[in-house]
Amino acid sequence: MWCHSFACYYTVVYFVITGGSTEIEHEANCTGNCHLFENKTEDITEHDDKSRPYLCTVCDKRFTRKDNLNVHRQIHTVDNVYSCSECEKTFSSGSALRRHKNVHTGKHKCTECGNCCGSDRELAKHRQIHSGEKPFECSVCSKRFTRAESLVDHSRIHSGEKPYKCYICDKVFSQSGHLKTHMRIHTGDKPYKCSLCDRSFGDPSHLYRHNRVVHSNIRPYQCPYCGKTFEANSDLKRHVRIHTGAKPYSCRHCSECFRMPDQLNTHLLTSHSEGI
Repeated sequence: MWCHSFACYYTVVYFVITGGSTEIEHEANCTGNCHLFENKTEDITEHDDKSRPYLCTVCDKRFTRKDNLNVHRQIHTVDNVYSCSECEKTFSSGSALRRHKNVHTGKHKCTECGNCCGSDRELAKHRQIHSGEKPFECSVCSKRFTRAESLVDHSRIHSGEKPYKCYICDKVFSQSGHLKTHMRIHTGDKPYKCSLCDRSFGDPSHLYRHNRVVHSNIRPYQCPYCGKTFEANSDLKRHVRIHTGAKPYSCRHCSECFRMPDQLNTHLLTSHSEGI
């Protein structure tokens, strides 16, 4: 049994929810369309663009405070008993299922690309892709992002921080999505199937590359300096650093910088005994 309090900034009404008790009909009176009860452990700063560094590695929800994240995690200990009649997804609460169904009904549909979202808030964030608005800038390399949490993820490239740890092999990652993909190595899950052959993959990028290399043999990424072509954009980015001399991977212990992440890892091991 747990207890947690919530506040809606639009109505200035406070609530206490105990152990997932009966849902309060709050949204009917809230003029902010805040979806407060779509997830009963949602961060109370839902309405603003504050940085949310605490991320749930199960569902990717973010929070401004660690205690809010800890309360939220309890959702994932509950059996998923609410099933979607349109697809195979299951949810731990009726409100989460109702939000998901909006994707099928097209209630929150992007007029630019037709993508359907679960709420107005998700749609508003999605629309930033089309507007090109990127208000959050990295203080190290000046790269810009549409969302504060994307900047937080990016900043770990420079800091070397890897807060997401595999509980099976102890390998660590800078982003939760990388940990999710890694976990499929242990589970053997390969949900991404090729429509042209019987191959399947645990990483969607591997499927995309497979289709391009095996079924099309296209190398669409060309170096603007020497004309060399590559199958993947990531390969081109690594190659271009040879020409530009860019070294985006910095050591957190000294002033050394490196062009490739494996060079940084070798430096941390040999110079600072990190990783032993």
